[in-house]
Amino acid sequence: MKVRQIVLALLSITVIAPIFLYTDKVGTFVNPSSSRNDFLDDVGAFTVSGDNTRHLNVLQHQEASTLKEPIGVVYSDQSTDSFPKVTAEHKSTRVLSATNEDRQQQLSNPIRQVVDRAPPNLTTTLDSHPNASGISAVKLEKQSTQPLRKIDQKERSDNKRDRQTEPADAQVRRLKDQLIRAKVYLSLPSIKNNPHVTRELRLRVKEVTRALGDATKDTDLPKIALDKMKAMEQSLEKAKQVQDDCAAVIKKLRAMLHSSEEQLRVHKKQTMFLTQLTAKTLPKGLHCLPLRLTTEYYSLNSSQQNFPNQHKLEDPQLYHYALFSDNILAAAVVVNSTVAHAKHPSNHVFHIVTDRLNYAAMRMWFLGNPPGKATIQVQNIEEFTWLNASYSPVLKQLGSPSMIDYYFRAHRANSDQNLKFRNPKYMSILNHLRFYLPEIFPKLNKVLFLDDDIVVQKDLTGLWSLDLKGNVNGAVETCGESFHRFDRYLNFSNPLISKNFDPRACGWAYGMNVFDLDEWRRQNITEVYHRWQRLNRNRQLWKLGTLPPGLITFWKSTYSLNKSWHVLGLGYNPNVNQREIEEAAVIHYNGNLKPWLEIAIPKYKNYWAKYVDYDVMYLRECNINP
Repeated sequence: MKVRQIVLALLSITVIAPIFLYTDKVGTFVNPSSSRNDFLDDVGAFTVSGDNTRHLNVLQHQEASTLKEPIGVVYSDQSTDSFPKVTAEHKSTRVLSATNEDRQQQLSNPIRQVVDRAPPNLTTTLDSHPNASGISAVKLEKQSTQPLRKIDQKERSDNKRDRQTEPADAQVRRLKDQLIRAKVYLSLPSIKNNPHVTRELRLRVKEVTRALGDATKDTDLPKIALDKMKAMEQSLEKAKQVQDDCAAVIKKLRAMLHSSEEQLRVHKKQTMFLTQLTAKTLPKGLHCLPLRLTTEYYSLNSSQQNFPNQHKLEDPQLYHYALFSDNILAAAVVVNSTVAHAKHPSNHVFHIVTDRLNYAAMRMWFLGNPPGKATIQVQNIEEFTWLNASYSPVLKQLGSPSMIDYYFRAHRANSDQNLKFRNPKYMSILNHLRFYLPEIFPKLNKVLFLDDDIVVQKDLTGLWSLDLKGNVNGAVETCGESFHRFDRYLNFSNPLISKNFDPRACGWAYGMNVFDLDEWRRQNITEVYHRWQRLNRNRQLWKLGTLPPGLITFWKSTYSLNKSWHVLGLGYNPNVNQREIEEAAVIHYNGNLKPWLEIAIPKYKNYWAKYVDYDVMYLRECNINP
């Protein structure tokens, strides 16, 4: 037997080897991926003396390392929890190194080449091959590249997520930053002495400025903006190489910052002045409307000038509202919105007091546009003969030379710089009528006071059934951490104020207030108001307005209402909580940005505008549009 085995071995060397060498050379020119590999499969199956591990020396040896598991550690999705400290970056590095090493081994392994190029449907055939263990190892190595693909996909998704979280004006900001840097470089001596860099930077500034235009977000930028940004960045790098003096750059940036702050201060002051001016100015349409209505009113006969249901005006069982205004359209919105949400409109009575100039126009508006079944009364403040300078200290003060000097000689050096207190409303006695409610409504025991810059969104009848617990005024408190407290309105450096009031006491809001007139009369609140007005004749206790004297007059006589009854800030704050607005019974446009002005906050304007019928003839004639 041994002789036979030796003969077979010699035969293999002398006969099969030359054939293999010849076919190997020819096979490289014909089809290395088919005939050569098929032959290797057959030759690889030869064994000597039953030992499968001994291969012929003339054949390519398959190194033992090629049958080992891949170097890269492959974890399943479920197994990652057991290795919390292994980061994705480290996994990627190991898998990458393992894959590169396996590729080099695979190039020298014909069996792997066959497996790599074999179609998927040959998997079962390969598994049954005598060298299936080696092929399985190759399959395992191929699977080891799958985590690499997953990591690449994860990185791409992370990059996509970063792009999504990037601000909508990121490119616009970069362009603006480049312009600032370019202007800084252009102002430095070392750059000025380099004509080539100076010329290039100026050209880039023009290009970037043109590409930027009026864009406020990246979607507004033209397609060439990115190219211009790259070109500018290259030019800035050149300038950076020329200018290496950081101290000069810092000095210039500091000067630019100081100049920008000064410009900002000036613009803020101009904006405040123009806003105050706009708030004082009556729009052309609202000036036209009362003129048109007044002309129409005096064309009516006396029987047509009267309102129905006048017998309800003094009925204490009904719901009475007090509204003091010279703005016809604003008063119409208050009435319309209140009636629209009233459960029983016929039980609601509106008492409107206006000045002599707008009296006829106000009456004509509600005669031509009656608020459903509700009752309307329009009065002229001139009819209140009891309201005169001898009775009212504030009326006497409003006509005093010092007050006239305060308002009409504002250019003087010692004049008050706060433009807020120069609003004409502080000169109007209509603004102070709220302190005379018992005199105006002698037969009523409770009344709801409404400002003309509010909108009602819910039925308000529940306010009449509230128990104010012996207080006169029911109002919503407005204080925060340090905002709208007494020390913001009153001069606590004056001993009269500091001895009688708490500077940290919470303020409250005018605009929607329920007043118990019986308790008002019992506590003689009007006289309290008069006493403090006399003490403030030189405006040493508080500035002008009605809220500071209101805080004093109703000190310890105010009942705090739930905040949902009255939401403020729509006339100055663009960030009022949307949910609070939707749930509020009354929303208040306190501030200068009134809803009937062009400077109104756009997103709040529709709450007011939807109660205006712009198809009314008078509004069309005066060109009043939404």
